[in-house]
Amino acid sequence: MLIVQKFGGSSVANADRIRNVAGIIAENYLYGHEVVVVLSAQGDTTDELLEKAAELNPSPSKRELDMLLTTGEQQSIALMAMCLEAMGLPVVSLTGWQVGIRTNSEYNSARIRRVNTERLRRELDKKRIVLVAGFQGVNNFEDYTTLGRGGSDTTAVALAAALHADRCQIYTDVEGVYTADPRKVPGARKLDEITYDEMLELASMGAQVLMNRSVQLAKRYGVELEVLSSLVRAPGTKVKEVSHNMEEMKITGIAKDTSAARVTVMQVADRPGSAFRVLNAVARAGINVDMIIQANGRDETNDMSFVVAEQDVEAACAALKQRQAAIGFQDISVDKDIAKISVVGAGMMSSVGIASLVFEALNDEHINIQMINTSEIKISCVIDAASADRAVAAIHRKFFEN
Repeated sequence: MLIVQKFGGSSVANADRIRNVAGIIAENYLYGHEVVVVLSAQGDTTDELLEKAAELNPSPSKRELDMLLTTGEQQSIALMAMCLEAMGLPVVSLTGWQVGIRTNSEYNSARIRRVNTERLRRELDKKRIVLVAGFQGVNNFEDYTTLGRGGSDTTAVALAAALHADRCQIYTDVEGVYTADPRKVPGARKLDEITYDEMLELASMGAQVLMNRSVQLAKRYGVELEVLSSLVRAPGTKVKEVSHNMEEMKITGIAKDTSAARVTVMQVADRPGSAFRVLNAVARAGINVDMIIQANGRDETNDMSFVVAEQDVEAACAALKQRQAAIGFQDISVDKDIAKISVVGAGMMSSVGIASLVFEALNDEHINIQMINTSEIKISCVIDAASADRAVAAIHRKFFEN
């Protein structure tokens, strides 16, 4: 059996954690499996590297930043290889370019174009454990590129798909996917299974268990994932096309995102194409928009609000102001003190009254809803940030504890 395993930064944060992970790897290898392991940078290494860069240059080029950040994962695979060598196991560590992960040239947020498995297969045929630096690849200019924060998940899924692996395991510091953040909601339950679509919605809406791009890739290539803990030996949560309890559970989980901000474009001229001009200006700046609402204003104008990632606020406002005359609006206001609460579940498609129960839970806590967005398997609300944890707990009680 060919197994691809990925271990996050907290799983390899220090020497004791590395030894623990080495034990998991060794156990699978000695059982007779072929093992490919993707590692993230240790602990807070990536943040520390970013701080070092900022000390010297507050606005470094993205290319040089990628050259710096890829060193974190290389450190992890080298240390893990040394640990496994000390255990007497055959092992080799490989960087993204050595493995053959080819990407486009979007430094800091590159997309994988293809994976050349020739080197991987050669090393596996030699009965070696193969350690791969996550989060990185190489473009057509032979420059290092990184896949964005959490990109090691994407590396693992891409390798599993290219190698037609029998299993892809994502090890973290939690025991699987929960109905809510177990650190904030004591009654949160671990799920045995979850569908790709449900996991994708939760990942996109703030749940930090898996990177959303990795889930998209897994769904596209039919890679079944298992999310489990590197610290507790117990079954995790399987992420797959169809879950046995799809219709049994009305909702699967609740996610919270406090890294969002609401941008309101005020007094937009009320004429055909106004919404297009507003959103096109933001899109051309490479910014994703969520939860759009347009309200009737005064004097033949409308106010248009939408949600963006907090880190994109300045760029979004700058893009709009550059085209203010063409769009035709009065001013822009920004509210960063918001949270996006999302309730996700495939069971919503066959259940009536889910939205009513969500809103009732918020009403019971006297939490005001500022914006609403829905899909077949998701209900998202924007509320004030101070009420976020209380809102998640209230909704969780309504569906899982009553």
